[in-house]
Amino acid sequence: MGLLITTNERTHMQKIRMNTEYRNKLYNRIKDVFEKEDTQERQGFLEARENFNESQKNTFELARRVVERSYPTEDVATLRKFKKKYGDPCDVVAKDKCFYFAHNEDTDEDGDNKETKSHFDFGLYGNLNGHEYSSGEDSDQFAHAYYREELKEKGLNPDIIAQQEGKSENPHKTKHIEANNKFIGKHSSNHYSSDDDRNAVGLCKDFNTPFYLDVIGTSHCRSRAIACTKDEYNIFLAWRTAKANVVSKHQTWINSITKQTDQLKIGLKAYRYLSEGIELASELGIKLDEAELVRTNSTGLTIYNPSNLANLIKGMKNKNISRADKIKQRLEYEGKMGLDVEQHLNQKESIN
Repeated sequence: MGLLITTNERTHMQKIRMNTEYRNKLYNRIKDVFEKEDTQERQGFLEARENFNESQKNTFELARRVVERSYPTEDVATLRKFKKKYGDPCDVVAKDKCFYFAHNEDTDEDGDNKETKSHFDFGLYGNLNGHEYSSGEDSDQFAHAYYREELKEKGLNPDIIAQQEGKSENPHKTKHIEANNKFIGKHSSNHYSSDDDRNAVGLCKDFNTPFYLDVIGTSHCRSRAIACTKDEYNIFLAWRTAKANVVSKHQTWINSITKQTDQLKIGLKAYRYLSEGIELASELGIKLDEAELVRTNSTGLTIYNPSNLANLIKGMKNKNISRADKIKQRLEYEGKMGLDVEQHLNQKESIN
């Protein structure tokens, strides 16, 4: 809740010169509000994450049916008995959460049937492009976006990859990515493979555990393709697209915040007095406790006067507007248009 300021206090505050500490405090407080605002971009990200959760659950059940069609549970049980009786030579059943699914319903240029195959990994850090060993920044960004609230609560930066889009690798970015992955519980490895997830802990392990199935084979990821229909294959593709969409929507949301904060940085850098920063926050509809701002430590161009900068930043937001507000805006617009027409006609009559 904002603090009421007396005239004397305001006069005193206007004499306080802006410095790096105050700029950082103002920037962090205002940025925090930007991230919590109910914008179209934020809603798009949250909906994409919800849609993925639903798709993950339903598509995995399809995967279960497809896998058990190729590897019946009775056969799995029999092989486990053989392993118990004969040892390692019969150790051919394992739990897996990634699978090669394939169908033969497409044809090549000669009209012959051809195999269409891809790798599908139901793990948190599973690839988004169908290549078993290509898990990279997209997979990291998905995991960070999926557990964004948990990472923020621990003072970590789940948006670092999105914020660094288009920039070359650097120690700042690497430090934050590694800290995020460590908290989530990703197995530390220079080259990710699905086997790394067997060593996962914490949130990563909690995510992965429900998505393992019994598969017969001895090779990594049981790379022999498991047969499915083309329709089933397309459902697997749609699930992977839903996962990639979480990354895409997260990127769009963070881009919208970055545009606003870039302008905010420029404006705050131009301000000479703390009062200008407080006025900017007020123009943006953000109430700050000015006394607390001065008391605690923090972790000139015309266009950047507080009112103009606030309007510029507000114009970058795509806020959701309620139906009632839309009707109100329309009535106000029509009322203004009616008044303008009436004034125009009156002026015309007076001229005549």
